[in-house]
Amino acid sequence: MNGYKIEPGANLEGADLGGANLEGADLTSANLMSADLMRANLTGANLKGAFLWGANLNRAKLDRAKLGGANLDQARLSGADLKGASLPRTSFWLAWLPGANLSGANLNDANLTAAFLGGADLSGAFLGGANLKEANLTGANLPGAKLQGADLEGAKLEAANLKAANLRGAKLSPAAVFMSPESGDREVIANLSGADLSGAKLEAANLKAANLSGADLSGAHLDGADLQHANLSGAYLENAYLTGANLSGANLTGANMEEATLFRANLTGANLRGAILLDANLNGANLEGANLMGITMYGTIYDL
Repeated sequence: MNGYKIEPGANLEGADLGGANLEGADLTSANLMSADLMRANLTGANLKGAFLWGANLNRAKLDRAKLGGANLDQARLSGADLKGASLPRTSFWLAWLPGANLSGANLNDANLTAAFLGGADLSGAFLGGANLKEANLTGANLPGAKLQGADLEGAKLEAANLKAANLRGAKLSPAAVFMSPESGDREVIANLSGADLSGAKLEAANLKAANLSGADLSGAHLDGADLQHANLSGAYLENAYLTGANLSGANLTGANMEEATLFRANLTGANLRGAILLDANLNGANLEGANLMGITMYGTIYDL
């Protein structure tokens, strides 16, 4: 192929393979450092353990490719097709993946530290235990993604779609960013409706006006979080920690906050119609102007 030997362990450092048809090729443990694979067809190729540091894979076809344990640090994958690819333990440190298609891909335990995934499609992707520290997921599509135990500390999630995503036990603190702090535009807000965030660490997170309707936040750590005007209707907040959280103007209709800690929380103007607050701690909370019609407060701690 263009004078290059395509085989396991091949040394293809800096190779010009732009547009090449490498469908189903076996490049296990190959050295493709800084190689040009722009628009190459690597559908179903075996690249397990391959070294692709700094490689150009813009617009490349990698659907169903096997890249487990491969190194793609600082690689360029703008608009690349990685649909259904196998990428467990693959490293994408500082990789460039805007608009990439990673739907249904297996990224369990992958390293995506500081990777740029703006506008990427990660719908239904498997990201259990993945490292997404400082990753940029602005506008990324993650409905139904499995992010159990993933590390999203410092990740940017402005306008990301996390509908029905599983973030059980995920780490998002400190101050996870879900919307632009300098903009009140509702179009830059993350969609977390129906997401599983049980036990998630979201201390001081910016969730202003976020859509968390029906989300599972049981046992979540939301101390000091900004939830102004957030939609938490029908959300599950049992045993959640909301000390000092700002819930002013939030929609909490029908929310279950049994045994939740809302110590010194700001609930001014919040809509708590039909909410369940059994054994919740509301000491020092501000409920001025809140709608408390039909709430259940048996055993609730509240200093009137």
